Amino acid sequence: MTGSETDYLIIGAGAVGMAFADTLLDETDAHITFVDRHAKPGGHWNDAYPFVALHQPSAFYGVNSTPLGQPGKDTIGLNKGYYSLATGSEVCAYYENVMAHRFLPSGRVAYHPMSDYLGDGRFVSILSGRESQIGIRRKTVDATYYGTTVPSTHKPKFEIGDGARLVPPNALPQLWQTPETIPSQFVILGAGKTAMDVGVWLQQAGVDPSSIKWVRPRDTWMLNRGNVQPGLEFFEETIGGQVKIMRALADAATPEDLFDRLEADGIMLRLDPETKPSMFHYPTISQGEVDILRRITDIVRMGHVRRIEAGRMIFDSGEIETADDALYVDCTATAVERRPVIPQFQGDLITLQMIRVPQPAFSAALTAYIEANFDDDATKNSLGQPVPLPDGIDTYARANLVNMMNQFQWSQQPKLQEWMIKARLDGFGKTIAAIAPDDTGKQALLMQFRETAQAAIANLPKLIAQEAQQKAAE
Repeated sequence: MTGSETDYLIIGAGAVGMAFADTLLDETDAHITFVDRHAKPGGHWNDAYPFVALHQPSAFYGVNSTPLGQPGKDTIGLNKGYYSLATGSEVCAYYENVMAHRFLPSGRVAYHPMSDYLGDGRFVSILSGRESQIGIRRKTVDATYYGTTVPSTHKPKFEIGDGARLVPPNALPQLWQTPETIPSQFVILGAGKTAMDVGVWLQQAGVDPSSIKWVRPRDTWMLNRGNVQPGLEFFEETIGGQVKIMRALADAATPEDLFDRLEADGIMLRLDPETKPSMFHYPTISQGEVDILRRITDIVRMGHVRRIEAGRMIFDSGEIETADDALYVDCTATAVERRPVIPQFQGDLITLQMIRVPQPAFSAALTAYIEANFDDDATKNSLGQPVPLPDGIDTYARANLVNMMNQFQWSQQPKLQEWMIKARLDGFGKTIAAIAPDDTGKQALLMQFRETAQAAIANLPKLIAQEAQQKAAE
């Protein structure tokens, strides 16, 4: 068994662990060690399907010190007119570059890929089986709490009968290699953003929408990407969008009423105007993508599939016929597990969670700043309260309340506020700080936001109480 020492041992070199380490390097003189199962940094991005891309602008993702993707707006495609969305391959190359050209050359980072963490500072090489022991001078940092999975790394929860052809989205771009196996029908399993990406990609690759069957156990609300753009150019859309969200939170009587108001204001989108979504996981999408996805009209709403076979799918409430040669595309992985929130700072353990949703990279970077600049766990936890991730629409109000409570706590710390204004990952801090005092239009919009936020905070406990009543009834 080999041994060494480090100040912070980070389990996981994905987006969250990398963002935490990047800020810790800037704010401290600490030595950092990564232990990760993948061969390269980037976490689940190494396993994602080839046509994956970010949902939100690249400006909000990566590590704080290093820009990601192209700085300008897209001039073609479904994201035309909006700031660029880095592709999966760009993200993987980005993290490899950050590790190779920033972290390791610092002399304060050690990196152990292809390794399983065993606990108590011990890890084992997946390839050689050799076990190593690290002495941890300060803290262990768990960057894996949400258990991120993608279709290529998860086990389906349904049975797969003989003759049923099931693939992850990763396999689709390789179908050209075996043209004799191209099916007459594609069956998309799942209702989240991965399934949406597959629906768009299949059509753009030439598949007729009439050849696609889509199993959607429950429909989802989606954020309109036009309202989450950085920069002064989109100030009215972005801050104006926040005003609309606060107004809806202030005026809504029920969760259903809340999402109806957000849809009417262009904040939320849905695929089927005739079906009320019950799910919300913060997917972000453009109207152009929605228009393409609406061309798929063969939608199955019978809950979760229990078994797939050649020629049919079986649900709790019945079964549906499919083509005998149908290709089932598994999009049922849960990207981020809905796990109980726990304090991030607990003695010699930091468990990274989102403290502003839906921004995992910013959350991790800010958590590192808090770790480096505040002394006791009570203070740190008050500044970094994890946000309970929504699943159904009834939990969206609670997530907003914790988001807003955290924002208030940060506003009471001048040094932290100064860091946020400069932080690349914050997205909007620089924009708001750049507004001239005599820009009456933008200043008025900011004032509206502050006023509607106060009204929202007053109404949010009522919406949260309805969530509790609904859970009690269940």
